[in-house]
Amino acid sequence: MNHRQEKFVRFQDWNSERSSDRNFPYNDRARWRKVGMISNELHKVLECGSRRIKSILQALNSCLSCLLARSLGSEKKMLDPQGPFLQKWNKIFVLSCVIAVSLDPLFFYIPVIDNDNKCLHLDRKMEVTASVLRSITDIFYLLHIVLQFRTGFIAPSSRVFGRGVLIEDAWEIAKRYLSSYFLIDILAVLPLPQVVILVVIPRLRGARSLNTKNLLKFVVFFQYIPRLLRVYPLYKEVTRTSGILTETAWAGAAFNLFLYMLASHVLGAFWYLFSIERESTCWQRACGNSSACHHASLYCDDDHTGFKTLLNSSCPIETPNATVFDFGIFHDALQSGVVESMDFPQKFFYCFWWGLQNLSSLGQNLQTSTYVWEICFAVFISIAGLVLFSFLIGNMQTYLQSTTIRLEEMRVKRRDAEQWMSHRLLPEHLRERIRRYEQYKWQETRGVDEENLIHNLPKDLRRDIKRHLCLALLMRVPMFEKMDEQLLDALCDRLRPVLYTENSFIVREGDPVDEMLFIMRGKLLTVTTNGGRTGFFNADYLKAGDFCGEELLTWALDPHLSNNLPISTRTVQALSEVEAFALVADDLKFVASQFRRLHSKQLRHTFRFYSQQWRTWAACFIQAAWRRHCRKKLEESLREEENRLQDALARGSGSSPSLGATIYASRFAANALRALRRNTSKKARMADRISPILLQKPAEPDFTAEDK
Repeated sequence: MNHRQEKFVRFQDWNSERSSDRNFPYNDRARWRKVGMISNELHKVLECGSRRIKSILQALNSCLSCLLARSLGSEKKMLDPQGPFLQKWNKIFVLSCVIAVSLDPLFFYIPVIDNDNKCLHLDRKMEVTASVLRSITDIFYLLHIVLQFRTGFIAPSSRVFGRGVLIEDAWEIAKRYLSSYFLIDILAVLPLPQVVILVVIPRLRGARSLNTKNLLKFVVFFQYIPRLLRVYPLYKEVTRTSGILTETAWAGAAFNLFLYMLASHVLGAFWYLFSIERESTCWQRACGNSSACHHASLYCDDDHTGFKTLLNSSCPIETPNATVFDFGIFHDALQSGVVESMDFPQKFFYCFWWGLQNLSSLGQNLQTSTYVWEICFAVFISIAGLVLFSFLIGNMQTYLQSTTIRLEEMRVKRRDAEQWMSHRLLPEHLRERIRRYEQYKWQETRGVDEENLIHNLPKDLRRDIKRHLCLALLMRVPMFEKMDEQLLDALCDRLRPVLYTENSFIVREGDPVDEMLFIMRGKLLTVTTNGGRTGFFNADYLKAGDFCGEELLTWALDPHLSNNLPISTRTVQALSEVEAFALVADDLKFVASQFRRLHSKQLRHTFRFYSQQWRTWAACFIQAAWRRHCRKKLEESLREEENRLQDALARGSGSSPSLGATIYASRFAANALRALRRNTSKKARMADRISPILLQKPAEPDFTAEDK
């Protein structure tokens, strides 16, 4: 069936007919008449296509304008250029533009050489695929054009103070867009490659197909320029409004690497098309030198009769001969057979690798012929490779510097610390503690001054960040569970992060308490000896969610507080690396004075229950009460025994005492005497021990004066 056969067309240069007058039996007038007919037909086709495109654009514009008008409600509701919708759309459109720039070179892979018949034909499957993909990207251009007529702008004269005034007048918006990027957008969206591939080329037959090669090449290249020109301002606009893409160094490096790969893809596609063009030029020259060969026979069609022997000898590929015809840098494509393959992935990746290889080597390995345009193409490869490689290396260097600058600062600080420790002759154990602290601080903060960074932010933003960092930690502290949100915000705003290394002492017993710690991570040991008195020792462990330095809270809650800081009753030592938040004395006093809800009775009871100081005092108080109970119970038992003995003696006073009574009395007397001696010595020893065991009751604020 004829309709299933592929359409074969032979490409040829416009100027190739100058040396082929003898191949055509027509005179000059007939040839010029034929050229005029071709030009008229092309003009009619392009005019018809432009009218159709114009009608489609007008219909789409009117439909989308109506939809936008209905959705927005009135003319006053124009789109804000800095609104979330347009920011998302600009990102999508930039991505679609980059994809469109990557898809346009696919049209260059449509021509294929039939080596068996020595003719050219078109890959029908590639035609449809490239046209469909190009049409999909054109839809985004159409939507962008419509949205530009509905997007307001900030008047330059109103940017003196503040954000500026948003212009929402439809006529001003249209006038501004028509005078800026409207022409570029229209040139970029015209479906010229689809029209040439699907409409123009199928209508050209025989010798008239000589024009299709240059037509395809120049149409795609003509539209490639406005598409490239549109990407850069859009990229700058997206970066300015939303601050993405290359605001970070790694994104800039990735973007330039993508440009490098895209340039390799484009150069590979041009190399493929130019290789076919050079072989086509060789065929035309060979036919021009032979009276039996006709140019029309170089195109694969139903009436094709090849001249394989003539073309193989005049255009040698397997055994290249520069004296016959020098293919230059295109010989590799012809010899590898990539221009003959219908397997698109195979020829795509081969051409991409050729472009990447020569772009990276700046075209140093290219052996060109004396053909001028081939030399220009090689020069362009060298310049493009130099520019893109410089951008790529520059951004990579910026990225590496941004990641290593903190490390370099840490090395400088560590070197300065080592020199200072050597100058001061610090012992090795102190040096090791300093090194551990610096290393742990780097691991936790990566060299970022977190406190200074948060302090420079606005108050509401600083409050939200502090809530994110500290609120969950404060809520794990039982005494803060029932506080209201305003009080928790005040506490969070004044917390600052602190780090402690292993075996470091946070506070020692007897030292002034200047901060209250809320532990976020790590394990601590808290010990008290009741002022160093002999015979008393109490220890406990603190973990994430606990706190220490509660003496400071009692001091801050006291309405009659003094300027002297409270004395620590415990020694707190870090058993591992500890990360916590600290609340200093002045900040805690400010919070307590501003928010009297801290003085509630329920909060005071909760504080007593979870305070280590109150827990220790309660344990000592219970122990002392238990000892009093045991001593009282012993005294009562002795008193009962004594009463029982006296009763027995009273009953036996009227008669002579029996032998059993005498023995019982003697045993009781001995036991009582022994117990009396033991109790006397124990009381003497306990008199020295009970006083240190009984801790002094922790100070409790008196709010009676406040209540009055």
